[in-house]
Amino acid sequence: MASLTSITSYTNSSSLHPNIQPSSLILPSKHSQQHSHSSSWLTVRSLGSTKKSFSSRSIPQGLRIYGAATKQAKTPAEEDWKIKRAVLLEKRVRSVDVKEALRLQKENNFVILDVRPEAEFKEAHPPGAINVQIYRLIKEWTAWDIARRAAFAFFGIFAGTEENPEFIPSVKSKLNKDAKIIVACSAGGTMKPTQNLPEGKQSRSLIAAYLLVLNGYTNVFHLEGGLYAWFKEELPSISED
Repeated sequence: MASLTSITSYTNSSSLHPNIQPSSLILPSKHSQQHSHSSSWLTVRSLGSTKKSFSSRSIPQGLRIYGAATKQAKTPAEEDWKIKRAVLLEKRVRSVDVKEALRLQKENNFVILDVRPEAEFKEAHPPGAINVQIYRLIKEWTAWDIARRAAFAFFGIFAGTEENPEFIPSVKSKLNKDAKIIVACSAGGTMKPTQNLPEGKQSRSLIAAYLLVLNGYTNVFHLEGGLYAWFKEELPSISED
């Protein structure tokens, strides 16, 4: 069996793939570029005893791969789900199903905040919804971004995403702190405990709701079942060219 290999960096990184925990994939920080001139080879150290070297022609300088268990500092979005869930419950973030969300949107001036990627939003979304993606595709081609693509590709992930650093500023530019918000993503997640998931299940919309309450938003709801359930119920939706 192949031993597990992880990626670490010189300093902290705010990157996060929605389906990968921070401890299993940590990408190099921008600061690491300043220290990359001294070596043109990268060392892979697995949790076993084998070592592999890769030429800098194929993997950018500044990226080092280790099997060490060093933990990096977490951003708020990367915080443990148990902690996020406790804050959401303390702040009385309530989950609503799709039909209740539609009623609240029509009768009580609630705004649906769609945190999916822009491409998914344009394909189909509820009328009147606002899109601010909480994660975004890595689009740039700086040395820093190339290194991060290489890190994702090492684990077989060729459409890497990163935490959107402009999420809260973008929301603030569109919605004030008193706005009535229903946060939505594809799957929705849940805060309800089950036998298999005693802490519920994390999702992009619940992470977004957590960030909103941390930043002073006081009327935050969460779409149970996500937009998958919205479309399945054949509720109103529109698309953009």
